[in-house]
Amino acid sequence: MAVIDINADLGEGFGIWTLGDDVALLDVITSANVACGFHAGDPLIMRRVCAAAVERGVRIGAQVSYRDLAGFGRREMDVAPAELTAEVLYQIAALDGIARAEGGRVSYVKPHGALYNRIARDPVQARAVTDAVRAYDASLPVLTLPGSSVYEAADGLTVVAECFADRAYTPKGALVSRREAGAVIHDRDAVVQRAVRMAVDGTVVAVDGTEVTLNARSICVHGDTPGAVELARSVRAALTEAGVRAEPFA
Repeated sequence: MAVIDINADLGEGFGIWTLGDDVALLDVITSANVACGFHAGDPLIMRRVCAAAVERGVRIGAQVSYRDLAGFGRREMDVAPAELTAEVLYQIAALDGIARAEGGRVSYVKPHGALYNRIARDPVQARAVTDAVRAYDASLPVLTLPGSSVYEAADGLTVVAECFADRAYTPKGALVSRREAGAVIHDRDAVVQRAVRMAVDGTVVAVDGTEVTLNARSICVHGDTPGAVELARSVRAALTEAGVRAEPFA
């Protein structure tokens, strides 16, 4: 039986502003990428999400990002390696402290947005992020794209390949920029079909029609898209029907 982890980005509100239905998603996914306050989230939201995740047995991941609240962490930034390492370390430690207070712990690290895409191709920033993970807890896996620069910078860390059911891919296996039309796939049937193919065959069809090999252990369904909860439910149901077991990697 094929096994896949289902992850989603949670805790991405701020203060009185909410984004997505965290509690409902936690009933569907197996791993929660919790915003650590740099692109979204605040201490109260972090605590609520961690408590709900622990209650449901969902793994907690630190969703680290550039310091970019205004841009939701989707603006690429040139940050000095030492500074980036310190900022990622700060985020992991903050979330892990809150998670432990709620009876859980941070089980993995997943960069968010522009940082995620940057370290997939930039070995310097990839090294800065992996240095932070190593400094905090070298047993924490890092979620990234197959073929990412993170693999070269890992230096002993566990790296887990991830795929995205609702994102378009380039022929080289990178995510299509959100600045381009069609970067996010909203059609439920298309997302569900892609998710099953990714889990069963380990492949995805790129924007030019070519087949890209992924062999991912975790699949992401974004929590900030319209109808995210129903979409996640449909994906999980389709995976189960296809004989794929949903199970956390961490």
